[in-house]
Amino acid sequence: MAKTATFAATHFTVAFAVGYTLTGDVAVSSALALVEPACNTVAYYFHEKAWLRFGHRPDAAGTASASHHGWHHV
Repeated sequence: MAKTATFAATHFTVAFAVGYTLTGDVAVSSALALVEPACNTVAYYFHEKAWLRFGHRPDAAGTASASHHGWHHV
């Protein structure tokens, strides 16, 4: 749980810093730091649904191909 909390704090800090750098407005930056993670959470939910339906197909041997795991054979 500590790792999750520190990641959330880092995420909010980065979102605030980017917002403040672009706008110079504390209120806008604060709103961005709160809204952006919520939007990402919703997007992640739909990404996972799409991934389960389209993105992770087994190869002929019944296992996921290496390219789905980030390994590419040359």
